Amino acid sequence: MKVIESFGTQSIDERAAMIDGTRPTPKVGEHDVRVKITAVSVNPVDTKLRQALTSQTVGTILGYDAVGQITEIGSAVDHFKIGDRVFYAGSTARDGANAEEQAVDARLIAHAPEHLTDTEAAALPLTSLTAGEVLFTKMGFKMAADANIGQQLLIINGAGGVGSVAIQLAKWAGLTVSATASRPETRDWVKEMGATHIFNHREDLAPQVAEAGINFFDGILILHSTDQYFETAAKLIKPFGHVASIVENRESLPMGLLKNKAASFDWEYMFAKSDYGVDLDSQGQLLAKIAELADQRVLRTTLSTTIDSGINADNLRAAHQLVEANKMVGKVVITGPFNGSEKA
Repeated sequence: MKVIESFGTQSIDERAAMIDGTRPTPKVGEHDVRVKITAVSVNPVDTKLRQALTSQTVGTILGYDAVGQITEIGSAVDHFKIGDRVFYAGSTARDGANAEEQAVDARLIAHAPEHLTDTEAAALPLTSLTAGEVLFTKMGFKMAADANIGQQLLIINGAGGVGSVAIQLAKWAGLTVSATASRPETRDWVKEMGATHIFNHREDLAPQVAEAGINFFDGILILHSTDQYFETAAKLIKPFGHVASIVENRESLPMGLLKNKAASFDWEYMFAKSDYGVDLDSQGQLLAKIAELADQRVLRTTLSTTIDSGINADNLRAAHQLVEANKMVGKVVITGPFNGSEKA
């Protein structure tokens, strides 16, 4: 089968960083399904994992957002059938979705939203899982319509993939959502996603928040530059509130700033469950809820950029370049078929 392999620490501008290749069709374990891929998305985790590869690394198959049809089912799988259209993020511990077919644990997948195209649905899995886990598991908000009315949430960097979904999920759950954005196009985007208040993260947030009449936030979600925004979050978080981040810090964080408020800090990394074999079913169940909300038109796709000339190394490189520029609004998706841009 055709695959796209990633190598070494070359800049994504170098052709050798990502090439078309071939691999044997993946074998299916008892808990797995094999999926014929029709659309994939690129996330920051793809670029970070690629950058971490060494020059000696055997070509790695990345890809952690996918839509496709099931072509084979493992012996322990009883809730899917051949031909089912599914979506998922999968696991970084196994080959990813940048391949014609992929073997994936069936506990991590769900039926794709019926009212979204493959391209639209491929934008959702990783960011939806991340947003859902951090809001409803780590930060403790109730996962039900209008269940958190009167509570305030601040999302720092609301226009990215995770922020775009988190705004929608939080609003559905009854939270009043504030989000940060600095450019006209990103401010328009977060407003379209449902943010009530929009603050400029390139300026001091505290006076902007005060001007909006907000004293404290029940939750603050940091989606960019944890080092830069942690102290501000400590000032703005409510006593017993929750600060969370998905972005690794570079320096030691002054955790003591949260002590007198008895506030908590949480990391969210959605691959922790699949990396360590913890509660795998919960991710498939959360994705099923995401699909339900999408079909109810409560949650819209965060697709913003489509590359529809086929899944190949050239197009994957272009998508990585977009993500690495750190100016993405929403998500970029590449649609099939697989049509190698180079001789495999």
